[in-house]
Amino acid sequence: MRFSKLRLTGFKSFVDPTDLIIADGLTGVVGPNGCGKSNLLEALRWVMGENRPTAMRGGGMEDVIFAGAATRPARNFAEVSLHIDNSERLAPAGFNDTDALEIVRRITRDVGSAYKAAGKDVRARDVQMLFADASTGAHSPALVRQGQISELINAKPKNRRRILEEAAGISGLYQRRHEAELKLNGAETNLARVDDVIEQLATQLAQLARQARQAARYREIGNQLRRTEGTLLYRRWREADDTRAKTDAELRARIAATAHAQGVVQQAAKARQGADDALPALREEAAIAAAILQRLAVQRDTLADQEARAAATIETLTGRITQLARDIEREGGLNRDAGETIERLEWEQRELAKAGEGHEGALAAASEGAHEAATVLQAREGDLAQLTEDMARLAARHGSAERLLEDSRKTQAKSEAEAGKAQDAVRQSRAALDKSAKDFEAAKMAEAAAVKAAAEADQALINAEETRAETQNREADARGERSEAEGEMNALRAETGALAKLVERDTAEGGQILDRLQVEHGFEKALGAALADDLRAPQVEADGPSGWAVLPGYDRDQPLPDGVTPLTKHVSVPDVLARRMGQIGLVDPDDGAAMQAALLPGQRLVSPEGDLWRWDGFRAWAEDAPSAAALRLQQLNRLEVLKQALEQASQRAEGARAAHETLTRLMAEQTEADKRARDGRRQADRMVADAGRALSRAEADRNLAEGRLESLGLAVKRHEDEAMGARGRVLEAERALADLGDLAEARAGVEDIRMTVEAARITMMSRRSAHDELRREGEARTRRAQEVTKEISGWKHRLETAEKRTAELVERKETSQAELKEAGGAPAELAAKRDELSLEIAKAEGRQAEAADALSAAETFLREATLAEREAERAASEAREARARAEARAEAARETVTSAAERIAEDSQQTPNQLLTALDTNPDQMPGADALEADVNRLKRQRDALGAVNLRAEEDAKEVQQEHDTLVTEKTDLEDAIRTLRSGIASLNREGRERLLTAFEQVNSNFSMLFTHLFGGGEANLVMVESDDPLEAGLEIMCQPPGKKLSTLSLLSGGEQTLTAMALIFAVFLANPAPICVLDEVDAPLDDANVTRFCDLLDEMCRQTDTRFLIITHHAVTMSRMDRLFGVTMAEQGVSQLVSVDLKKAETLVA
Repeated sequence: MRFSKLRLTGFKSFVDPTDLIIADGLTGVVGPNGCGKSNLLEALRWVMGENRPTAMRGGGMEDVIFAGAATRPARNFAEVSLHIDNSERLAPAGFNDTDALEIVRRITRDVGSAYKAAGKDVRARDVQMLFADASTGAHSPALVRQGQISELINAKPKNRRRILEEAAGISGLYQRRHEAELKLNGAETNLARVDDVIEQLATQLAQLARQARQAARYREIGNQLRRTEGTLLYRRWREADDTRAKTDAELRARIAATAHAQGVVQQAAKARQGADDALPALREEAAIAAAILQRLAVQRDTLADQEARAAATIETLTGRITQLARDIEREGGLNRDAGETIERLEWEQRELAKAGEGHEGALAAASEGAHEAATVLQAREGDLAQLTEDMARLAARHGSAERLLEDSRKTQAKSEAEAGKAQDAVRQSRAALDKSAKDFEAAKMAEAAAVKAAAEADQALINAEETRAETQNREADARGERSEAEGEMNALRAETGALAKLVERDTAEGGQILDRLQVEHGFEKALGAALADDLRAPQVEADGPSGWAVLPGYDRDQPLPDGVTPLTKHVSVPDVLARRMGQIGLVDPDDGAAMQAALLPGQRLVSPEGDLWRWDGFRAWAEDAPSAAALRLQQLNRLEVLKQALEQASQRAEGARAAHETLTRLMAEQTEADKRARDGRRQADRMVADAGRALSRAEADRNLAEGRLESLGLAVKRHEDEAMGARGRVLEAERALADLGDLAEARAGVEDIRMTVEAARITMMSRRSAHDELRREGEARTRRAQEVTKEISGWKHRLETAEKRTAELVERKETSQAELKEAGGAPAELAAKRDELSLEIAKAEGRQAEAADALSAAETFLREATLAEREAERAASEAREARARAEARAEAARETVTSAAERIAEDSQQTPNQLLTALDTNPDQMPGADALEADVNRLKRQRDALGAVNLRAEEDAKEVQQEHDTLVTEKTDLEDAIRTLRSGIASLNREGRERLLTAFEQVNSNFSMLFTHLFGGGEANLVMVESDDPLEAGLEIMCQPPGKKLSTLSLLSGGEQTLTAMALIFAVFLANPAPICVLDEVDAPLDDANVTRFCDLLDEMCRQTDTRFLIITHHAVTMSRMDRLFGVTMAEQGVSQLVSVDLKKAETLVA
C-alpha cells in the first residue's frame, strides 16, 4: 500500500480543505514556527486511529476541531481523509476490492469520532489493524514527532523493543494475542461461574422434590379454608344488611327535626333584616355631619397657611428692594474701570504694529540661506555614499578572495592527508575481509547444530506441556469430586451431630419406653398419636414408681374391625406394651370415621399422618396437636439414616482424597518435568540466538569489510581528485587577489569626504536655527495682536450695555415697592374670614353629636336581633349535624353492605344469594361470625404450620432440570474453547518469537552498517537484555564512534545520540519498510556536515525502499535536497494554508 494524499478539513489550524500530496521520494514541509507544520503529522496519526488527546496536544479529543479565529467562526466538525494506492492489492481482505482506498475519520462536537473505509462505516479497531498489518499506524516509530528522538534515546530497554516489533511486523500479532488472552480469561471465569451454578441447581432440585410433597397438603387445607371464608363473608353481609335497615329509619326522624329548626331560623333572620335596613340612613347622616366638620377644619388650616404666606411675601419684597439698590451702585463703579482698560490695550496694539515692520523680508532671507546650505550638504552626502559603497564592494571582494584562498589551501591539505589515510585503510580492510570470510563459515556450522538442538528441545517441551495439561485437567476434576464429597460429608456430620445432641437432650434420666421401640419410616406419627406422652414413661417393676409394668396377656383377644391393619406389623415393641399395641389398628384417613363405631372398648385407630379415632367417640386430627413422641420417633429414625449416609459419604470422601493426592503428586512431577523441558528449550533458543548472532556478526563483518573496501577505494580516488581540484583553486584565488585594487587608498578617500560632509551639516543646521527663531518671533507678535483686538472689542461692548442694565435695575426696584404696598393690606382680610369660620364649626359639631347618638341606638337593636338569629342557627346546625351523623351511619351501613357484597364478588365472583346457593346452607342455622372467624384462623394456622409452600414445585423442578442439562453442555463447550485458546496463544507466541529473532538479526546488521556509514567509521550493535525470552526482553544500544570506547547510547553527545537514533530508525526501514516515514525537525541538533550525511542517507533509503518520506525542517541544506517542498503559512492569524513547489520540475524549467 502506498499513501498518496492527505486531506484536512477543519482540523486544528487547517480550517479550509487542504490537500498534502505524498509522492515518491522526499517531500519537505517548511514554514515559520507556530504556523501549523506539526499539525500535518498529527492529522496523519489521528486518521490512523490515535485516541489519546495528549498525543494531539489537547485536553480532549474535540480540541482538534478548529476553534475559531479573529475573522473565522469556530467549526462544528473536523475531518481528515487518507488516500491509499492499492493497485498491488496488498490491503487486508475486507479492504482489498479496489485499486484506491480512502480512510476517513470525522469528529463532531458532542457526538464523537466515526471512521469510513472505501465508503463503508468501520470500527476504529478495523482501521488500527489495517495499518498495523501494513507495518505502520498511529504509534509507528516511522512517525517521528518533535522530541521523539530524545524519547527514544532516554527510553527504557523494554520500551525500545517496540522498534523490533515494528520491524518484525508483529504489532498485529500482539493485538490478536491480547484479544485471545482476554477471551481465555473470560472463558475461565465463565467456567468457574458455570460450575457454581450447576452445584446450586443440584441443591435446588433436591429442595424442589420436598416442596412438591408439601404442596398437596396445602391444597387440601386451602379448599376447606375457602368454604369457611365464603360462609363468613355471607354471614357478615347478612349482619350488615340488618344494620342498614335500622340506620335508614333513624335517618328519616332526623330529617323531620332538621326541617322544624330551619323554620325558626328564617323568622329570626327576618327580624335581623329589618334592623339592618334602618341602619344605612343613620350611618349616612353621621357621615355627612363628620364630612362638614372636616371641610370646615380644612378651611381653617388654609387660612392659617395664607396668613403665613402673606408675612413671608412682605419680608421677601423688602429684601429684594435693598438688594436692587446695592446692584445700581455697583454698576456705576464698573463703567469707570472699563474706560481705563480700553486706553491701555490701544497703546499696546500700536507698539506691536511698530515691532512687526520689516519682519517678512528678514524671514525670506534666512529661509534662502538655510536652503542653500541644505543643497550643499545633500551633494556632499551623495558623494560620500557612492565612495562608501565602492569601498565596501572592494573590501568584500578582498575578504572573499582571502577566504577562498585559505579554504582552498585547507582543502588541499586535508584531501592529501585523507588520501593517505584511505590507502592505509584499504590495506587493513583486505586483511579484515579474509578473516571475516573464515569466521562466517565457522558460524554457519555452529548455527546448524544449534537449530537442530532447538528443534529437539521444542518437541520435548510440546510433549511435556500436553502431558501436564492432561494431568492438570484430571487433577481439577479430582479436586472438584473431592470438594463435593467432603462438602456432603461435612453437611451430614453437622446434621448428625446436631440431631444426636437434640435426641440426647430429650432423653429422661430413668429411661423411656420410647427408646426401646423400632418404627418403620413413615409410621412415627401413627405410633405417636396412639400412645402420645405414655411413650415417655419408663418400664417399672410391680411395686415401682409410675410407668409401664408387665401384665399377662388377655384371655381372649379382641379382634380389630375388618380392613384394619394392626400397627404391630410396622412397629417392634417390648413385651410390656403388647397388651396396649394389640388394640391399635392402622387405617387410611378417609376410612377412620366410618370404622370408629365398630371399635371395641380400649381399641383405637390411627392414620399414618397421625389422626386418632378412639372407641369412646373421641377423635383428634393430626394438625390440632402434633405428638412430641412422634417427633422424637422421627428424629431417631432420621438419626439412623444420617449415620448410614455419613458412613457412605466418608468412604467416598476418603477415596476422592486419595485420588486427588495421587494426581497432585503426579502433577508436581510433571510440572518439574515441564520446567526442565522449558529450561532446555530456553537454553536451546539461547544457543540458536547466540549462533545466529555470531553468524549475523560474521556475515555483517564480511559485508562490512567488502563494503568498506569498496568505499575506501572510492574514497582514495575521491580524495585524490579533491586534492587536485584544491590545488587549481589555490592558484585561481591567488591570481584573483592580486588583480584587486588598493583597499587602504579607498578607505582614506572615504574619510576625507566624510569630514567635508560634517562641515556642511554644521553650516546647514546653524542657518536653519536662525530662520526658525525669526519665524517664532513673528508668530508670537501676531498672536498677541489678535488677543489685544479681541479684548478691546469686549470691553467696548460691555461699556455700551452698562447703561441699559442700570435702567432695568431702577425699574425693577419701583415694581417691588408697589407690590410691597399691596401685600400690606392682606393680614386684616384674613382675620375677618377666621371669625366667620369659627361660628360655622360650632354648628357642625352639634349636628355630628345628634347623628352619633341615633346611630348607637340602632346598632344596639341590630346586635340583639343578630344574637337571636345566631341562637336559632345553632339549634338548626345541631339538628343538621344529627341528620348528617344519621346519614353517615346510613351511608356507612350501605357501604358495609356494598363492601361485603364486593368482597364476595371479588373472592368468589358471585352475588350473596348465589354464594348462599353454592354453600347449600340454611342462613338461620349458620354459626356466628366469631365462630366462623375462629375456624378460618384455625385453618390458616394449619396452613401456616406447613411453612413456605411452592405450589409450582413440579414445574420448577422440570425447568431447573432443563437448565442443569444445558449448563452441563455449556461447561463441556467452555472446556473445549479454553483448550483451543491456550493452543492458539502458544502458537502466536512461537510465531512472534521466531519473527522477532529474525527481525533482530536483520535490524542489528542494518544498524551496524548504517552507524558506520553515518559516523565514517566505528561500530555499533543491538543487545537483548533483562530476559531470556525475546518477547519480554529489552533492547540496549551499544555503540563506539571513531576514536572512542564502546559505551551505551546515553553516554554519547547530543549530535551523536541523534545520528545513532536515526541509524536505528532507518535500520528498521531496511528490515520492514513502512509505507510512509514522517520526520519532524529531526535535523535540528545537527551541524551542516551531519545534515549532509543525513540527507545522503535519506537519498539512499529512497533508492533501497518504497517508503515515501515527509520531512519537516528549518534547515536550508535539507530543503535543498528535497524533491518537492510544501510551505505552511499563516497569513491570516490562526489559519494555516499550504503552498507547494516541485523542485525537480523547477530545475528542469531553469535548465
